[in-house]
Amino acid sequence: MKKSKTYIYKCSACGHEEPKWLGRCPECGEWNTLIETSVSGRDRVRAGAPERGMPRSLPLSAIDPQEGNRISSGIGELDRVLGGGIMKRSAILVGGEPGIGKSTLLLQAAAVAETTGRILYISGEESAGQVRMRADRLGLLSGGPDTPGASGAPHTSGGPGVRQAGAQAERIEIVCSARLEDIGVILDAVKPVIIIVDSVQSLFSPEVGLVPGTVNQMKYCSFELISWVKEHDAALFLVAHVTKDGIIAGPKTLEHMVDTVLYFEQSDRPGNGQDSRFLRAAKNRFGSVDELGIFTMTEKGLKAVEDPSSLFLIRREGELPPGVAVAAVLEGSRCFLVEIQALTVPARASINRVFSDRIDSGRVSRVSATLEKHLKLRLQDHDLYVNVAGGIRINEVGIELALAGAIYSARTGLALPSQTALAGELSLAGEVRPVRRLNTRVKTSRSLGFTRFLGPVPDSGETETAPADSAGVHKIASLKNAVTLLFAGQGAE
Repeated sequence: MKKSKTYIYKCSACGHEEPKWLGRCPECGEWNTLIETSVSGRDRVRAGAPERGMPRSLPLSAIDPQEGNRISSGIGELDRVLGGGIMKRSAILVGGEPGIGKSTLLLQAAAVAETTGRILYISGEESAGQVRMRADRLGLLSGGPDTPGASGAPHTSGGPGVRQAGAQAERIEIVCSARLEDIGVILDAVKPVIIIVDSVQSLFSPEVGLVPGTVNQMKYCSFELISWVKEHDAALFLVAHVTKDGIIAGPKTLEHMVDTVLYFEQSDRPGNGQDSRFLRAAKNRFGSVDELGIFTMTEKGLKAVEDPSSLFLIRREGELPPGVAVAAVLEGSRCFLVEIQALTVPARASINRVFSDRIDSGRVSRVSATLEKHLKLRLQDHDLYVNVAGGIRINEVGIELALAGAIYSARTGLALPSQTALAGELSLAGEVRPVRRLNTRVKTSRSLGFTRFLGPVPDSGETETAPADSAGVHKIASLKNAVTLLFAGQGAE
């Protein structure tokens, strides 16, 4: 019998495929670019790669549990966001604005990762000499003083961690190519345990077209690399650029293909003179998305921040100014204190406006409406400005009581008592609802020198041990009670 063949029509400009011929490509709009192409044998991943065997099923009990082990990145803040380390056979997408430190973070992690295997750094945007210059500036080859260790803290010069970092850097191999077929040959030869691709937008394959950065190029090249790490005992980092709206550039399918999506953010308001960076997980199949990694950018690269409260608290002498409140918030498993700042001014238009980029403006409007309804505080003819010291973005509901206190203080001109921390969720009925891990917030506040704490009455599900000394801890049930305690003797109604 005559051997049957399957044909498709591929666009020579963008690589788009169609089952039948069309005069105009529906993807890029070019005319007469669809060319008949045979698809027999296209299941080969890379040129020269062996044929894949037929998949087979296995009982769950027969699966080796060691396949789910993690590799420590050597940077505590990165491991925290990843859920405890780099999961083997996983793909991680790291996005962020240009120059924020994505390449620096991954190069530092490659130098101190706790693995004996090779690490392959694929650069499609920089030359090998430029990558070496960055490594020398960060002190990775010699184990400089600011190389972060497994705990996220910098090693001292000459310590054992420094020698480990320098020895680990010798295992980093660089390849400067964006062609997928060339990368596939190197992967099969090197067999790395960690692969870093900088960046995914630079990858291309002649099978899809010669223009990198297209939708089909990103999907095809990413799929092939992800398939390789799934079949081998390796992990993949894909560096991605973001659009002006702050989302990862390219198809949304790319985020669905990977296991973890990380966003690297920069504070536009440096706290205490430090250039802060925040690492968040928008998606994580192997951990929580509530964790936050905090770094500061120094001359020697990124340095992990172990005490985040030093970034978000402003130490003042004497009383607080009106419009300032301190909130005890949770970010994943960590509790720290942040300063909430509010300002109210008469509205210049007929409709009042809310200006808040670090706290959701909808939450600010809801809290201000609760104040206006239950405390008769006139806010409808005032513009409202809200800020978080240090430039960190807060999404936790426990910030609402402190936000209400800051807005009330700004509108009335009455300052909150110093050394007072607040935590609690507000309902539309003016109630202060319980929040998670209330006692942890109390202990954190006390450890930082705060003598008073206002929070909700804990619910029956609170399992943490209460503080031994309950002095200075006020349990409140309503917003009106909180205002009475905070501004007693200052004319608050």
